[in-house]
Amino acid sequence: MNNNLKVNCYSGHTYAERPKSFIWQGVEYEVEKVERAWLEPGERHFQVRTKDNKLFKLCYNEANEQWQITELISTKTNAHKE
Repeated sequence: MNNNLKVNCYSGHTYAERPKSFIWQGVEYEVEKVERAWLEPGERHFQVRTKDNKLFKLCYNEANEQWQITELISTKTNAHKE
């Protein structure tokens, strides 16, 4: 359970249509891009990239009205030779 996770999201017709930012472990992250979004029974999932180029999976459980977070490892590299 992630009691220290707070998600600010766009909500139009339904709650949690698109996350805009979140606070996790005392750090605020702005969502640069929702790379993937999908529904599962009773849950909304979002794979997001933050403005500081970190990758996370956010999941909103509609029955419990709670968010969960998983930090993902990006396969993109910025390595280059000079």
